[in-house]
Amino acid sequence: MKAGVLFYASTAGAQADFPNKPIRMLVPFTAGSGADGSARILAEQMQRSLGQSVLVENRPGASGAVAAMAVKQAPADGHTIMVASNSPMAVNPIVMKNPGYDAVKDFKAVHGISRSMNVWYAANDSAFKNIADLVAAGKAKSLNIGSYSAGYHLGIAWLSNLSQAKLTYVPYKGQSQVINDVIGRQLDAGMGDLGGALPLIKAGKIKALAVSGETRHPSLPEVMTIRELYPEYANYAWTSFYVRSDTPAAAHAKLVEAMKKGLVSKEAANYFTANGSEPMIDFGPERMSKYQLDEIERFRKIADAAGIKAE
Repeated sequence: MKAGVLFYASTAGAQADFPNKPIRMLVPFTAGSGADGSARILAEQMQRSLGQSVLVENRPGASGAVAAMAVKQAPADGHTIMVASNSPMAVNPIVMKNPGYDAVKDFKAVHGISRSMNVWYAANDSAFKNIADLVAAGKAKSLNIGSYSAGYHLGIAWLSNLSQAKLTYVPYKGQSQVINDVIGRQLDAGMGDLGGALPLIKAGKIKALAVSGETRHPSLPEVMTIRELYPEYANYAWTSFYVRSDTPAAAHAKLVEAMKKGLVSKEAANYFTANGSEPMIDFGPERMSKYQLDEIERFRKIADAAGIKAE
């Protein structure tokens, strides 16, 4: 009994002292992506709240499965966090027979980060003026559309299914590589997160063809929505913090509070505004978990409509 009491006391003390070493924040996409940018801004804010270093690590690959597996295999002490997107947490469970993890059972939501529209883009000298031009061309011949996750793959397949245009998904590790090949005309077009592409659109490096939201984006009011062609099409990417599901409650609670403070900071607000993202300020653990389950069902319907089967 005495040993049990001592063990309990030491465990409780370890939780109370959290964090007691640097925190690793794993991002499932390459540097320069929207998820990477928000992770770095929030890592700085969390360091101030927690009094401990927060180190951002990029772990791209397999639509987020590489990062998810790394978090699953790390100790469940709250010192390893995943900046997960809808791809590993809501799409991989549908399109992968065995992603190597259970997106619902293996992880626990900490807090939502942001939600953003997808953007379709082409080279500035492309003949496509908007998404209607791309769809028309895709009905005449197959077009190669570059992107970098299972979620974006579903978004491309959904438009292909609605329009009957031949749009072939070409997988990449990150958006910077997609944009390079769009500019170099190795791809007919690209699709990805608005936050990562917006600075290059504003700089005139690439041309926006459409956004995927319910309304036009305030940063790109001249760019049409896909919904203007196909009323049922509205699609968003989102990111959220997750830890292992068996992370101690005390450590989880401290992370929740630190992330809440980070999201409402001036620095985070400025970043989200500049990158066209909507911060998920009210998406605490319970609401984020419910949202994830709803998204799994939404993407399941999209996959079924597009004829995409788990592989």
